[in-house]
Amino acid sequence: MIASLTGKIQHIASDRCVLDVTGVGYEVFLSTDAVSRLPEKGEQAFLHIHTNVREDAIVLYGFGEHQEKEMFLTLKSVSGVGPKLALAIISGMRVGDLSQAIAGGDIKGLTTISGVGKKTAERLCMELKDKVGDFQGALLQEARATNTTLGGSTTLVDALSALVNLGYSDSVARGALVSVKEHHGDETFAAMKVEELIREGLRTLA
Repeated sequence: MIASLTGKIQHIASDRCVLDVTGVGYEVFLSTDAVSRLPEKGEQAFLHIHTNVREDAIVLYGFGEHQEKEMFLTLKSVSGVGPKLALAIISGMRVGDLSQAIAGGDIKGLTTISGVGKKTAERLCMELKDKVGDFQGALLQEARATNTTLGGSTTLVDALSALVNLGYSDSVARGALVSVKEHHGDETFAAMKVEELIREGLRTLA
């Protein structure tokens, strides 16, 4: 089974990419968030992979984060949820928000995801309620690590708040600012004004 792939981006579509690994092109289906985080065509990328074997095909599903892959596998364990629906669920809601919705029995919130009806949402909450706590604990540790990476200046807090107010989840907004810091370096990042951080953060998320 293929568990991960590292290669150059050959092609990007709305729900998949082709990853060139030493001359072999692998078609990998991705969540909306994973697609948005891909580097430019021709650049190197790493993806966590789940290999789904069917009678008529072998399909690869890719994830930019380990927690995203684990949530995908957890969702797929629910009766009536196949890999396509599991990927659609992850595309409709970030892992942190999804785990909170399931743990809190937020049926209404879950049914806003394309392909998830009331019965499916109820099954997700019933079968996974006791399993998503591990995700919330891991995401809390990740958030703490992100806080350490970013620091806590007033400028940064304002930029983070602005991105969240624009509709991005806290974890996505933090990830964008971490990417900005990694791209520009500590010194330049620390000197950026709020509007610059917002602009660069949005550019990362585009």
